[in-house]
Amino acid sequence: MKVTVIGAGNVGATCANVIAQKDIVNKVVLLDIKEGVSEGKSLDIWEAAPINNYSTRVLGYTNDYAQTKNSDVVVITSGLPRKPGMSRDDLIATNAGIVRGVTQNVIKHSPEAVIIVVSNPLDVMTYCAYLTAKVDSRKVFGMAGILDTARYRAFIAEALDISPKEIQGMLLGGHGDTMVPLPRYTTVAGIPVTELMPADKLNAIIERTKNGGGEIVNILGTSAWYAPGAAAAQMVESIIKDEKRVFPCCAMLNGEYGHKNIFLGVPVKLGKNGIAEIIELKLNAAEKELLNASAKAVRSVMDVLDKQVAAMPATK
Repeated sequence: MKVTVIGAGNVGATCANVIAQKDIVNKVVLLDIKEGVSEGKSLDIWEAAPINNYSTRVLGYTNDYAQTKNSDVVVITSGLPRKPGMSRDDLIATNAGIVRGVTQNVIKHSPEAVIIVVSNPLDVMTYCAYLTAKVDSRKVFGMAGILDTARYRAFIAEALDISPKEIQGMLLGGHGDTMVPLPRYTTVAGIPVTELMPADKLNAIIERTKNGGGEIVNILGTSAWYAPGAAAAQMVESIIKDEKRVFPCCAMLNGEYGHKNIFLGVPVKLGKNGIAEIIELKLNAAEKELLNASAKAVRSVMDVLDKQVAAMPATK
């Protein structure tokens, strides 16, 4: 089994490292456009194998997509962070160009691969990869919900002074401040979290979760990488092992939750062929309203990409 991670920055390298330590595949290929980065980081990960007791071979290459041939899963982390003076539309245009080129090369060498998108803005970059790949939408989806629920669960564990292993949570919607955490579907060792925590404290945690990425940027001056990389690796594991685990992922909806032709965070069952099933929860009126608002925000960003694509010169 073979996994490729495109982009050897902090998130991509962390993802490759976590996958290697899980020891679930024969080979992990780490690819980057910057000379020596993926080679150096992959060698460092491989040298840790005798210490951390895994056999997965990690190999790094510079812009050589032929080395990714016949990958079972490809994780795309490529893209630039938003810089001062750069508008949202500028960021979309820049990263869409990167993700489009990466996806074309991925499909050329691994047409059957399951593609996980981590690049930001997450929802619209997943949409971009899907448009480019021209494959079943069940094989192209984004990582966001696992990271967001991890933050949500970590904050709850901290507040209750318990192990985060005991907490299960779910959220829907876009990756950002319009995400929709669901307290009704959040439990601590099977106990509804609403029985263990007052509403005001839980609401404060929900708001902190929505700004989870921004909180780290404010502290570090750059985006998070340990949790995002581990989240993508967890998705890879469920696919490689055909575990059929249920995770919130950015997936194409075709009528589920009352939405069509939109990439939105929803619970899915992940197996060897990608999304085996989209799970449709029964939402109350307030939850539906929040999800619809999140979908509207995501749609507006997807519309920006659609306009940019329409303005591109036709290819011969």
